[in-house]
Amino acid sequence: MLRTALVSFCFSLLVFTQTVYAQLRLPQPSPAATIVQTIGLTDITVKYHAPGVKNREIWGKLVPYNEVWRTGANEATLITFPDPVTVNGEKVAAGTYSLFTLPEDADSWIFILNKNVGLWGAEGYDAQEDVIRVKAESKEVPFQETFQFAFSNLTQNSGFLNFKWEKKEVSVKIEVDTDAKTLALLQEDLKNAKPGDWQIYAQATSYLIGKNSQHELALEWIDKSLAMNDNFYNNWVKAQLLAQKEEYEGAVDFCKKAMKLGKKTQEEFKKYEPDMEREMSLWKFKRHENLFN
Repeated sequence: MLRTALVSFCFSLLVFTQTVYAQLRLPQPSPAATIVQTIGLTDITVKYHAPGVKNREIWGKLVPYNEVWRTGANEATLITFPDPVTVNGEKVAAGTYSLFTLPEDADSWIFILNKNVGLWGAEGYDAQEDVIRVKAESKEVPFQETFQFAFSNLTQNSGFLNFKWEKKEVSVKIEVDTDAKTLALLQEDLKNAKPGDWQIYAQATSYLIGKNSQHELALEWIDKSLAMNDNFYNNWVKAQLLAQKEEYEGAVDFCKKAMKLGKKTQEEFKKYEPDMEREMSLWKFKRHENLFN
């Protein structure tokens, strides 16, 4: 009986001890961090753990040269691309990858994306599973205690992914095809548009005019808009499209029509009128030039 009671007590103590430990929430030496950055219409996510310098010698010591580094702490850093991208000119398919770096020396760095996303640090890393290896830019920067990823120099089609730690910053350029994704989304939105929604077709046409691309598709869209509701705004959009195609005769005609219709809706028309008058004068001049060329 005594032995049975003792075993039962020890088992209860073990369960109690495990339960207590399981409930402890303590600050981590290298806390988890996530950064999400939108480039154009693509949300790029980086998940990592952020170590501190803590008075240690980092480069060449804590992070040895000529050894693949987890680029952070704890589990391997992960980066997710929902769309295809290029990294320093190398194509990468949409997906999630482990992110490693290889510091060859103080100034020469290799940026690595690897298919294996279940690694603890670089343990089990296999170069055969690398997707890309590209040269990364590195430079000296003011001291930073905590390792950190960030994005910089953002445009609609690109941005730089950087990490900073101690006195080092390492960067690669990430590029996305925002125009292709925007066009696909426009086509999807137009497919799901409400019947008679002339505005959405006019807005989509204006986007393509701004990009100076897909003129025939833009013409198809603006003609649909006009068929739904023939008004000053979509006539003005079609005038701009024809001018971009160097069809100045048609551009002038649609601009005249837009101005005539616009005078019936004076308040809304006022903000467009100066641009219409200026552009029509230019298009008349170019039309005249074309007649003698």
